[in-house]
Amino acid sequence: MKRTLLAAASLCLIAATQLIGVAHAADPVKIGFLVKQAEEPWFQDEWRYAEQAAKDKGFTLVKIGIPNGEKMIAAIDNLAAQKAQGFVICAPDVKLGKAIERSAKRNNLKVISVDDRLVDGSGKPIASIPHMGISGYAIGKQVGEGIAAEVKNRKWNIADVGVIRVAYDQLPTAKERTTGAIDALKAAGFPVANIVDAPQAKTDTESAFNAANIALTKNARFKHWVAVGLNDEAVLGAVRAAEGRGIKADAMVGVGIGGAKAAENELNKPAPTGFYGSVMISARQHGYETSVNMYNWITGKATPPAEVLTKGMLMTRANQADVRKQMGM
Repeated sequence: MKRTLLAAASLCLIAATQLIGVAHAADPVKIGFLVKQAEEPWFQDEWRYAEQAAKDKGFTLVKIGIPNGEKMIAAIDNLAAQKAQGFVICAPDVKLGKAIERSAKRNNLKVISVDDRLVDGSGKPIASIPHMGISGYAIGKQVGEGIAAEVKNRKWNIADVGVIRVAYDQLPTAKERTTGAIDALKAAGFPVANIVDAPQAKTDTESAFNAANIALTKNARFKHWVAVGLNDEAVLGAVRAAEGRGIKADAMVGVGIGGAKAAENELNKPAPTGFYGSVMISARQHGYETSVNMYNWITGKATPPAEVLTKGMLMTRANQADVRKQMGM
């Protein structure tokens, strides 16, 4: 009799556990998408494509700007309170990687990083967090090669060309991009003495403008200028600073990175500016695919790849329609 009761109790427990599992599986999927600078066009584009993924797959998307570590941790806790099951994140500081990992585990949330790879205290990538980004160095090389080709096309004397490197070296991705660009320019024959660093305080156009303005003031000897930086906003800042000093499109070649709305607007102006082009990376891929990967992970359909590095294409005033089509934009 006692064995029969125990067996019945065990069956009830198993059935209850299975019912709980079914109920949990049937919970509405809610995913957070956290970005460090919500006002930047690139992140606005990522959110827009993440919203499309939410519409296509039928999950709820929660968009949160996280300009610093304190707000980031609060946002993760907030997602847990909203019964989210995971989040995609571009952190305000990649060195917060372990804090993000701990917070996600504490709240039983899955996490995927996008754009900037999260690192531990020793600067090594956190392998347990799936990542979608780009090869910063390779993208930077494309910038440098594109500039070198256009300088050759214009038949400029390289000795007369100054190179503004709008720098934000505290972000590894930023340093990788500008290093790749400078290495490509050096390989094309640009003298090291012609390279001018312009450190920016933030990664926006205003900070880039201020940094480039100082560099231009101190190096008035150059007849022509080229500009590289972390993103489109950095190069646009350098172009605006050059324009303020009377350096127009025929004496300036700036190539950004991102191909976001800011680059599109610049390339579609009635008259060309010193912003020659942008190495376009796919905001759609970074926003849409990371969100779908998270959805599939939460619903048990597939585990995200450990790392995905997307590629870029040089978009100029002449070829932007073709590039956008090829990039699925």
